[in-house]
Amino acid sequence: METSTTKATTLKGGEYLIKESQWQDVYIPEQINEEQTAMREMTKDFVRKEIDIPLEKLEKDPLLCAGVIEKAGELGLLSIHIPEEYGGLGKDLMTFSYVTEVLGWGHGVSVGIGAHTGIGTCPIIYYGTDAQRAKYLPKLATGELKAAYALTEPGSGSDALGAKTKAVLSTDKKHYILNGQKIFITNAGFADVFVVFAKIDGDDKKFTGFIVERGYEGLSIGAEEKKMGIKSSSTCAVFFNDVKVPVENLLGEEGKGHKIAFQILNIGRYKLCNGVLGGTKRVISTAVKYSAERQQFKTPIQQFGAIKGKLGEMTIRTWMTESASYRVCDLILQKEHELKAQGKSMTEYLTGGAEEFQVECALLKVMGSEVLDFTVDEALQIHGGYGFIEEYPMARAYRDSRINRIFEGTNEINRMLSMDALLKFAMKGKLDLMTPGMAIQKELMSVPDFSSTDADDIFGAERNALKNAKKAFLLVAGSAVQKLMMGLEKEQELLMHCSDMMADILNMESGMLRAEKLVNLHGQEASQIYVDMVKCYFFDAMDRINIAGKSALVSFAGGDELRMMLMGLKRFTKYEMINTKEIRRAVADKLISEGGYCFWD
Repeated sequence: METSTTKATTLKGGEYLIKESQWQDVYIPEQINEEQTAMREMTKDFVRKEIDIPLEKLEKDPLLCAGVIEKAGELGLLSIHIPEEYGGLGKDLMTFSYVTEVLGWGHGVSVGIGAHTGIGTCPIIYYGTDAQRAKYLPKLATGELKAAYALTEPGSGSDALGAKTKAVLSTDKKHYILNGQKIFITNAGFADVFVVFAKIDGDDKKFTGFIVERGYEGLSIGAEEKKMGIKSSSTCAVFFNDVKVPVENLLGEEGKGHKIAFQILNIGRYKLCNGVLGGTKRVISTAVKYSAERQQFKTPIQQFGAIKGKLGEMTIRTWMTESASYRVCDLILQKEHELKAQGKSMTEYLTGGAEEFQVECALLKVMGSEVLDFTVDEALQIHGGYGFIEEYPMARAYRDSRINRIFEGTNEINRMLSMDALLKFAMKGKLDLMTPGMAIQKELMSVPDFSSTDADDIFGAERNALKNAKKAFLLVAGSAVQKLMMGLEKEQELLMHCSDMMADILNMESGMLRAEKLVNLHGQEASQIYVDMVKCYFFDAMDRINIAGKSALVSFAGGDELRMMLMGLKRFTKYEMINTKEIRRAVADKLISEGGYCFWD
């Protein structure tokens, strides 16, 4: 099967909204290779043995998470993405993703491991000097050193650049003296190495990253936060009182800390989606098993339509978001290979992929975290009163899942970021939204095309609906830009409506192409369940796009202009009638027959 290393980049960031893709262009998770499968199975064993069994102890004392991280290091789970020359396995993002998904099963411990391998280690991989990489990465790879990322402050959450922590160069120019405070820092209770952001001389233009060791005099750690969930992870404040940081520990360039922070968050958003998908699958399997055991009216509750509807919908949303997640991972990798082939530095090619697809990464973070919350909520409902009891697994899952809509930038911020990044691409001439936008304006004045789809194309209706969904988005977003100009950035609700349209379009296309690829690989009969899942998702998504579009349009337009655009939106969001009840029941029946989530893994 063709991989991302053997083909040219098929899309630019955000271009999925204006360009058609073919099933041959997309990567699907079923393309996992033997080595990745083996690592995935090893990770499952690790989670069951090292996290599931001692979980109660881990939740009572989050400092024990450090020992689990060390055991993960012994298995190589911390070093997958670290270059071989620095003691790592040197595997690509796809391999890392397969493992991260399974680690997503690991309750709060997965947060600790993720913070170590991701936002804690990646800044040094991406932006460290050769000397910094040689000093820290080999020990981070084994877990001898544990990492943390210190960005958030009491007065700066979403406004990361509003940080007050200050760095001043000492008179002998050998150290930077740090003063300030960071809060909500994952792994702070035991971390040995902190990636810290501060403003040199308090100057907003000198926001800079530093590598700070726990043993430096003046660094102190606050008490463990009493959190609602993820109790097996350590979360503390970190205080800097005249902490002397060697000048050689400045990370990246002076005044370029914002680039490090934002780039790490780009890839962190993709990884969060990838990790929570593992959580959704485990929750679905737990719900399936419980629904087989729990009887009402002398019948297992999984035989009731209301329960089947929940199991089916949980699975469909998970599968569609998974389709988008692995597709975007492949696109990021393609960009990395392209930049590396051009002779770019390690920093440039490792960060260039996520930067190129920052629109998609922001959307995936939102979709993944909200699919998890939806799935956990429905699974708790399936458990009924027992779901509310702590000795059953859903109470913990419910508490643990909620933080993901806040991590890596709140979902509100990420919705607005996705639109902001897209419009910046357009303004810089990187993405031509103007030409298709003008074409839609002309189409609105023309007679609608009532031609039928190809009867032999199993996705004929979906292909047509997808084209129209993209037109609906361009109609709404294009009209908003023309009407509001620079004032658009203040219309946060409108931006979020547009982002929701973008997210559904990404899922619709990714799921359809995945199913089409499976049909071409295995035949329609063997793949019919996937075809039906896509149709079910389209049925609901087209309605969501219509509602989001209407909510956006009425917020800035009126009179005849609004009526014309609403007519166009209605035209662009039509879709055929589908018996979604039967599809969800069929999906649930497959889950029930397999005893849990069974769609590719």
